[in-house]
Amino acid sequence: MSIKQNISVALVTGASSGIGEATALRLTAAGYKVYGTSRRGAVQTGQRSFEMLPLDVTSDVSVEAAVSEVMQREGRIDLLVNNAGFGVAPAGAEESSIEQSQSVFDTNFFGIVRMTRAVTPHMRHQGSGRIINIGSVLGVLPMPYMAIYAASKHAIEGYSESLDHELRTRGIRVSVIEPAYTKTKFDANLLAADSQLEEYHETRTVLDKVLGEVMAIADEPEVVADVVLKAARAARPKLRYTAGGLARRLSLLRRFAPARVLDAGLRKDLRLDAIKKPQMS
Repeated sequence: MSIKQNISVALVTGASSGIGEATALRLTAAGYKVYGTSRRGAVQTGQRSFEMLPLDVTSDVSVEAAVSEVMQREGRIDLLVNNAGFGVAPAGAEESSIEQSQSVFDTNFFGIVRMTRAVTPHMRHQGSGRIINIGSVLGVLPMPYMAIYAASKHAIEGYSESLDHELRTRGIRVSVIEPAYTKTKFDANLLAADSQLEEYHETRTVLDKVLGEVMAIADEPEVVADVVLKAARAARPKLRYTAGGLARRLSLLRRFAPARVLDAGLRKDLRLDAIKKPQMS
């Protein structure tokens, strides 16, 4: 098998819309040979400048098949962008069953683990590569009533930092992109908690309204795509990159603001203290 070296090859998961699609388009415009993936595979919407492959990140067989397909065609993978993921609508942590929580982790976290395990041997063989994981500012600043989603993003942070230490001596670097709110179909497709309790009804209503307001002024997915390209091209890549002004401000607050100030500001922004406490019968 000949290895083509005149063009960098990128594999982007969850590229049918939103951040994944914007990233695939941005990388293509920058000169990468891009393969996007989604569960539906090659279903085309409009004139895409990159090819789509079928890939389900929760399936070992599907992951291996997609990576093998790219390797067979191109002989190398220079950049892996792990973007596939989903979230649960705001709800109490106890309102998500164990099965639902496992499902979130299976896509958001173990999907990244599967993809990384499939691609890393090829990058080690070629002596170079970049792995960029799309995390969230909630991976460093947890949001109340988003516990399961935030936990999956915290897992990405820890995994990525450990992995970067392991692989950098083999020519491979790992980075995490940390967006805040981004205008995608993500918020429209949030999975409702599957064990809802009346105790949290008003809280869910308030937070749904807050989420709708912030999404109306959220960053476009191209903001994240630009940061992905920056990390991919960096001669000395950083472990963490924030994407957008809000994410940058929240990250700085997490690092430098006193815990009491941060706690009060978070509760105020989410209007948590205005929610009436349910009366005990």
